[in-house]
Amino acid sequence: MERKVKTLGFVNVDKPSGMTSSAVVNRVKRLTGLPCGHMGTLDPLASGVLPVGTGNAARLFDYFLQKEKEYVAEFVFGATSDTLDTTGELVPCGEVPGEEAVAAVLPRFVGEIDQIPPRYSAKNVGGRRGYELARAGVEFELPPKRVTVYSFALLGRSEERPGAYRFRIRCGGGTYIRSLARDVGAALGTGCVMSALRRTQSGFFRIGDAVPFDALGEENIEDVIVPTEMVLPFPPLVLEESSRAFNGLAVRAEAPDGKYKAFRGAEFYGIAEVRGGRAKIVTKLC
Repeated sequence: MERKVKTLGFVNVDKPSGMTSSAVVNRVKRLTGLPCGHMGTLDPLASGVLPVGTGNAARLFDYFLQKEKEYVAEFVFGATSDTLDTTGELVPCGEVPGEEAVAAVLPRFVGEIDQIPPRYSAKNVGGRRGYELARAGVEFELPPKRVTVYSFALLGRSEERPGAYRFRIRCGGGTYIRSLARDVGAALGTGCVMSALRRTQSGFFRIGDAVPFDALGEENIEDVIVPTEMVLPFPPLVLEESSRAFNGLAVRAEAPDGKYKAFRGAEFYGIAEVRGGRAKIVTKLC
């Protein structure tokens, strides 16, 4: 496909519920004419912030693994499902707890916790995705993983769905909100599944700045791309245009050890790493 845009960076898309993350990426790919990739998938049920990297920015997934995220979630109590959300087959299980009881158990799930991922997830199990095995009826176990939940606040009862409560959750990468629903229900001696989810922040990207999926078009795609240098959480390191660093060599740098946004003069070039007073380009992004 002929390249259509010049700016490399990220499109902060507000993904609608009922759509896969891949469908969003494919739309941005068609509009930009560039290879693209998302920075953390959202389940089809979920909506909200989905950052899509364009061009070389799509290489940066590993730099965003530890970013903090925020969600507004809705949990329905008194039922379970194989998918841990309302897209699966719902089975009545237990009672709907009171608001005070729900609020009382939430502190148990704040901090570093061990969490078993949902069977219906993209977790790799012997070279296959968990959801593929689950759909095929294969029995398997997923080991618990350590995740971080920074805050877990009860927002109140849902006005739209009986037996449901709404929550605001801030957490680290890799946290499964569906698993939180299951575990909160278990702590209260009842069933619980996720019925709605909206991601309101993913690192640098916030819902207030997101572009609705339906608003993306050829006429505005260039304007909504956030340049890569604005997103990376590293300080700048300006190198002379003739620096040998741009030939793959390590050069002297009066900067503390760590990662930097490397500039070739005034032009953003990529990511540099400084070790022991020497800087080396580790990822070219221009």
